[in-house]
Amino acid sequence: MRKSRLYIALLHYPMYNKRMNVITTSVTNLDLHDIARAARTYEVDKFFIVHPSDSQHHLVGEIVSYWQNGYGGEYNPDRKEAFSILQTAQNLDAVKKEIEQEQGKKVLTVATDARLYPNSISCKELRNHIYAEEKVFLLLFGTGWGMQKEVLEQCDYIMQPLEAGRSYNHLSVRSAVSIILDRLLGELWFEA
Repeated sequence: MRKSRLYIALLHYPMYNKRMNVITTSVTNLDLHDIARAARTYEVDKFFIVHPSDSQHHLVGEIVSYWQNGYGGEYNPDRKEAFSILQTAQNLDAVKKEIEQEQGKKVLTVATDARLYPNSISCKELRNHIYAEEKVFLLLFGTGWGMQKEVLEQCDYIMQPLEAGRSYNHLSVRSAVSIILDRLLGELWFEA
């Protein structure tokens, strides 16, 4: 059984586009559904959608409301349960503050990126921390072409990229979240 708490956040600003300009990305319906379902399956404590725009918060609210309070929740109770752990926030500082107030501990931030950095931590190392230590981790996922360098530099850890040695390494964020959650919190079937 894991000893640490694990939260995840999907950031939409400040992100890079393919020209490495800093942009704000849009929320996508598929990200909300698929990441919430993966997060609930792996018993993540909470899934934050981080976006600075009130109109994007309104969009998320409408989607979640349909599955929480509307016909969607009646039709698909599993989706209703998955969305119960989703919450929006204006920025990363607000997320960290809320978690620290909730847990009474400092939050350790772990960025994910498709690029390799000198101070990267492997999934195996992070998994060992999660299962052996009573800490609070916030796993950050970016959209677009990844998080701005300054965000990464402020994190406690940066995870090694998935399949860094491959000639093509451009997973959707939904896929990356599922793979990473399975590697960190899933059954160690390959060691059996």
